[in-house]
Amino acid sequence: MEIIPKKYITEILSEIDLVSEIEQGFIAYSQGKSIVPPIGELVFDQPPGDVHIKYGYIFGDSFYVIKIASGFWENEKYGIPNGQGMMLVFNRKTGQPEALLLDDAILTDIRTAIAGQICVAKFSNEIKRIGVLGTGVQARLQVEYLKDITESREVMVWGRDDKKMHLYKEDMLERGFDITLGKSPKEVASECNLIITTTASKEYLLSENDILDGTHINAIGSDTVGKRELGPGIIKKADLVIADSIVQCKERGEIACAIEDGDTTTDNIFELGDVLSGKVQGRELDSHITVCDLTGVSVQDIKIATAVFNKYMEKKNEI
Repeated sequence: MEIIPKKYITEILSEIDLVSEIEQGFIAYSQGKSIVPPIGELVFDQPPGDVHIKYGYIFGDSFYVIKIASGFWENEKYGIPNGQGMMLVFNRKTGQPEALLLDDAILTDIRTAIAGQICVAKFSNEIKRIGVLGTGVQARLQVEYLKDITESREVMVWGRDDKKMHLYKEDMLERGFDITLGKSPKEVASECNLIITTTASKEYLLSENDILDGTHINAIGSDTVGKRELGPGIIKKADLVIADSIVQCKERGEIACAIEDGDTTTDNIFELGDVLSGKVQGRELDSHITVCDLTGVSVQDIKIATAVFNKYMEKKNEI
């Protein structure tokens, strides 16, 4: 079994067309060409954190993948990143372990950012200003990965912690973005036609009346039952609602909250993979409000882990 450390994983990633890989994963999922069991999950209170175990395989692939990823929100007190994780790649025909990817959750971080990029490219109007709720890893990566698809570098960010907001501003200024600190989520929504929510909030941050016509929302943070960033009425108000997985979004994420509110059923919700394959149309009018609920599907992990492992073996065999 190959043990691949984070250093080599990071080097390999730049050599892979990750957007294409992740898009093909979403399409395979929506076409029923994958096996994706329910998420294994552990939720902790003291200290707060959660662990996700995501696994499965795509028909025709040589491997199946098991991913363990966690988020413990007080880790920074101890100088430890909030996110931890690893991925295991197994031979699908024999069950033999082929590789352990010691990625420290960067593969989860990156595949999440790429999903966000895909949705912005597909559903957003021309971006005037990017609005971000949150100041953590995804608040940075979601914006960073938009560089390839938009010339906009105007960002308004809001977070609960002023110190973290100022650190975010310093960090993103160095990456070439013009950062404005928002006073509230409502102000962010009033100034930005793209909103990216990346927090672990358990109480909604945006209200229905905050959302202006023509806005696209990527809802990233609500990946566990009990988390919520979008208030009652937003999903109902949206002209187009996209789920990365309808089955998964029935139990977690913003769509699950809207179902509980009585604001929606899944009859008017479509899967990302069906839009990417052309089965379902995307945004129709500039004035439409669109929402993507991204709870994270294991096909993303399968695709990125398999691509990294294949590239690693290719480079190893060249030596």
